[in-house]
Amino acid sequence: MDNKKLLDVRGEICPYPMIKTNQFLDQNIENIQQVEVITDHPPALSTIPPEAIKRGFACEINETKNGEWAILLTKI
Repeated sequence: MDNKKLLDVRGEICPYPMIKTNQFLDQNIENIQQVEVITDHPPALSTIPPEAIKRGFACEINETKNGEWAILLTKI
């Protein structure tokens, strides 16, 4: 089982960051404990966490640099 995966959705605009994150979580739900989603699209900060929570992940958002965020999803 992998401990942590990286999903880079920089350059994508809504709804694609959320869609790609949902697809990734759904396809790998049994094999991952953590996913770090990198985004540069601010609306994704309010769309990705609720969908991840529905799938059993806790969310932590950190601004990694100006205009770029890491959303850490950890399986509960």
